[in-house]
Amino acid sequence: MNTLSPSMPDIRVGELPTSPAPRLRLKLIGAMDAWSVSSERVLPRVRKTRAVLAILALAAPKPVSRQKLSGLLWSTRDREQARASLRQALHELSLTLAPCGPPLLHADRDQVWLDADAVWVDALQVVRVEPVSPALLDLLDGTLLEGFEGLDPAMDAWLVTQRRSFRDQARGAIERLLEATTDFEGRIEVAQRLLALDEAHEVAWRALIEAHAARGERSRALEAFESCRSALARLLKATPSPETLALAESLRAGGEPEVRPPPPSEIKVAPKRSVARGARLGVAPLRALGNADEADFAIGLAEEITTALARFRWIAVVSSGSLARLGETASDPEALRAALDLDFLLAGTVQRDEARVRVSLRLLDLHAGGEVVWAQRFDQPAADLLALQDEIAAAVVARIDPEILLIEARRAAVAPGRDASAHALVLSAIPAIYRLEKESFLKAGQMLEEAIAREPDDATAHAWYAYWHIFYVGQGWAPDQAEAMARAGRLAERAILLDPQDARAFAIAGHVRAYLHRRLDEAMVLHERAISLNPNLPMAWVLSGVAHAYAGDHEEALRRILRYRRLSPLDPHAFFFDVALEIAYLLSGRYDEAIELGRQLTEVHPGLSAAWKPYVAALALAGRTAEAEAAAQRLLAIEPGFTVERFLASAPFVRDEDRERYARGLREAGIPET
Repeated sequence: MNTLSPSMPDIRVGELPTSPAPRLRLKLIGAMDAWSVSSERVLPRVRKTRAVLAILALAAPKPVSRQKLSGLLWSTRDREQARASLRQALHELSLTLAPCGPPLLHADRDQVWLDADAVWVDALQVVRVEPVSPALLDLLDGTLLEGFEGLDPAMDAWLVTQRRSFRDQARGAIERLLEATTDFEGRIEVAQRLLALDEAHEVAWRALIEAHAARGERSRALEAFESCRSALARLLKATPSPETLALAESLRAGGEPEVRPPPPSEIKVAPKRSVARGARLGVAPLRALGNADEADFAIGLAEEITTALARFRWIAVVSSGSLARLGETASDPEALRAALDLDFLLAGTVQRDEARVRVSLRLLDLHAGGEVVWAQRFDQPAADLLALQDEIAAAVVARIDPEILLIEARRAAVAPGRDASAHALVLSAIPAIYRLEKESFLKAGQMLEEAIAREPDDATAHAWYAYWHIFYVGQGWAPDQAEAMARAGRLAERAILLDPQDARAFAIAGHVRAYLHRRLDEAMVLHERAISLNPNLPMAWVLSGVAHAYAGDHEEALRRILRYRRLSPLDPHAFFFDVALEIAYLLSGRYDEAIELGRQLTEVHPGLSAAWKPYVAALALAGRTAEAEAAAQRLLAIEPGFTVERFLASAPFVRDEDRERYARGLREAGIPET
């Protein structure tokens, strides 16, 4: 046997069990990705090498013959050329997987296989794990091996078969989950996911009708019945069964149909999914106002936006393809809420002439009758349409994520606190974190503490509570700074352990390591992971840029921080993100720009001490002594115990010249030495 080469600790994903000690984590649903035990990205560079890894992973623990691998990926070459190409791909794969530890990839003269016990594969969790858990729904957002078309005709045919098989197995798993789910809210969610896979699934439609009826939502139950009848007629040329017709008739007559799911004693109950994990957003098919080329661009753009939105862990995305199947219903806010339980809808139009493309988009709040809560128009040159799709999709998702977050936070704030879910408590805390009014800020900390007590495995609550501690320390409000810093580290590490796919959690964890613990090398690894998970998350770029500023690489810091401004120039949290830009300007010696930005920030958010500090130093270093002294007094009113000595003790800057530049500015402005 020839061991070619290399694999992840026991990382929990939702409620799904993992193998004893996975050292390689593979994502095959949606865009393929791979990580080592240390969260290092180990995805092969060459697409065909990625395909080899995917084929071996789906076959594991069984070996795959060399003949099959070469036949799938190099079917148009002669036998020797194909085998040589396979050898090259296996060599690249062995080198790429080296960070995973002991060898994962093995081969003999005829076969190749992976060490299955050390590899976690999302697609295999969906089809193999028993009992079926609600957490599998989190893994089903996307197509199996998305983007692998066109590698080879034989591979294309294999993909069709694999996707059909995976779809059938996933449907079976969701059917078992539907049978095992007893609460009506959970049944609605599971039934909708089953219908997304198979729109003609009458059992799922009936479960949806019954659950809405049980919740007193008679009109939504009847709308679901009409959607069921339409789907069966369109797809199967059939009518609903007598059981479904009788259920609808009972609803129309005003009766109370028997809709209770089987009692727990009669079924094998899967673990209950926690309440309200986030907003549900639908991406409507974009309307092309012109020729077929515009229609193709509109379809591609909607798909790009859907894919980009799926990277935001707290948003559940329903694709344009799913909405298109609803026909005219897709334009009716109430019908959309009934059929797919959506909170928001993103819709728009595409126009194109020879030189330019115009895309107009609107975000509708379906809880407010379809009120437009965000709108933007993009006018761009039409030179490279694929690049244009990527650019517009990135900007759209970066801008609507914070908008939805704030709307959901306002909604959660009016809910009774005693009965609020952990998710609602987190949402209610977020605006208070950014207001930085001490009383409400401390109350936000209590809400996050309560959220974790209610759901100890909620990664989002841990991440935001770690973020809260950053401000708690930065504002000088923590009585025991050392304990607050240690607590932030524990919370951040727990967050990324609970959800290794959450880019925001990795960005926050990286900032905790950089700002509070001065472990910049570790911080940068976490930031790169955050950016690879979601390159359209402004926070990831900002906090990564801050780490580079601390390390003394000011040009790279500016490049990364300014990336957030291109993604989301009107971000609701820009006042905080711009503090990072202010620091980078100060350390680069660009005092005028730091002063102008500091002036804007302190006017908009006068209680943010982090904005005053570089502003004070920049004023003094620019020779504007009177203004610097006045600003220093404002800073000391916000943070009375702030001194140069305290700054130097906590400053995470690596280079002595950066620390001294900043400290000199504070001294010249009149900040006390001790």
